[in-house]
Amino acid sequence: MARKSSVLQRAAIAVVSVIAIYAILNASVSRSLPSSSDLPRQLIREEQEAPIQPRVRVYMYDLPKRFTYGVIEQHALVRGGIKNPVDDVTTLKYPGHQHMHEWYLFSDLNRPEADRSGSPIARVLNPADADLFYVPVFSSLSLIVNAGRPVEPGSGYSDEEMQEGLFDWLERQEWWRRNGGRDHVIPAGDPNALYRILDRVKNAVLLVADFGRLRPDQGSFVKDVVIPYSHRVNLFTGEVGVESRNTLLFFMGNRYRKDGGKVRDLLFQVLEKEGDVTIKHGTQSRENRRAATKGMHTSKFCLNPAGDTPSACRLFDSIVSLCVPVIVSDSIELPFEDVIDYRKFSIFVEANVALKPGFLVKKLRKIGTKKILAYQREMKSVRRYFDYGNPNGAVKEIWRQVSQKLPLIKLMSNRDKRLVLRNSTEPDCSCLCTNQTGLLTSI
Repeated sequence: MARKSSVLQRAAIAVVSVIAIYAILNASVSRSLPSSSDLPRQLIREEQEAPIQPRVRVYMYDLPKRFTYGVIEQHALVRGGIKNPVDDVTTLKYPGHQHMHEWYLFSDLNRPEADRSGSPIARVLNPADADLFYVPVFSSLSLIVNAGRPVEPGSGYSDEEMQEGLFDWLERQEWWRRNGGRDHVIPAGDPNALYRILDRVKNAVLLVADFGRLRPDQGSFVKDVVIPYSHRVNLFTGEVGVESRNTLLFFMGNRYRKDGGKVRDLLFQVLEKEGDVTIKHGTQSRENRRAATKGMHTSKFCLNPAGDTPSACRLFDSIVSLCVPVIVSDSIELPFEDVIDYRKFSIFVEANVALKPGFLVKKLRKIGTKKILAYQREMKSVRRYFDYGNPNGAVKEIWRQVSQKLPLIKLMSNRDKRLVLRNSTEPDCSCLCTNQTGLLTSI
């Protein structure tokens, strides 16, 4: 009995000791932790003390006016907008066309910083302070100054001379020479813009609307930015709905294109006899834009086939019209895909499938009103990304993607400076092209 009592006493002492140790430790930990009432205050203080992510600093070159406003003047002279050169070219209005990105980006950087709140980049006036350098050349407008117009030798405007002059000017800039142009941003929206000097400026971040004309060693997702074309039809201001959209499928554009765009003529042959389909041949003109606006605003689906290159402004016309894009362009590349899932509001169909008689319209007729409304609501939520006139639209998104290139630019610049010998047979990691082996899925 005495032995049992002794065991019980020792057990009791052990339990009491454990409880005492727990109490001491718990009190110590409690004193070191904030109370529940202090947590919100502490979190707010930590959030306020967290460093603010600095904006990427961009220096915009003060280019000679022959590369900016002078191009506007030449365009106006050739097309009869003005009869004689003007004293102050900065008073001239940039003409409306599908490559107006170069004007909007130029104008944005010319605004006071106080008016650029929320922009991912900040303009600096001292190039020594800059992370990136913007070259505001109107390369796409220059390309079309004499488009379709014969020029007498030794007279008229020359886009080729403009390009050569631009590169000569850049080569004289110490900031261009410093990193071989890697930290420079150049608009080249039209697939043929800067074609003569592209191999000499390809290290730069190119703003490209269509990769269709660029070789893999010239353009890539790694270093460049895919930008949207400017929409040429008016924004649809009504609500989502199908009541006023009596046409199943609409297309209006040039029927005859080359290369991948030959699919257009074949689609005409397949679709032009369908009763609830409107498919018309038409070139760019003010009257045709009005007709296209009306057609897109009154149709459920809008056909977006490849042209001379995989992309075209028609896609962005469709989106701002809330007309569900039907994309028949197997090699198309799209802007802002890091934040936009185009499958939520677009239908992708392989070209060889779309050309099967009856296939496309049969599929579209099976898509019910509920699904169409879902497509329209999604387009309405994202169409600001494709509107250059929207303060939170295309311009801000382009700058956001440009700013994301900075770490890679620094990596490649530092890497180039320490490399002594490079095996030229190996691919350059600054020019990795898009995966060309991806699988396509149709509706």
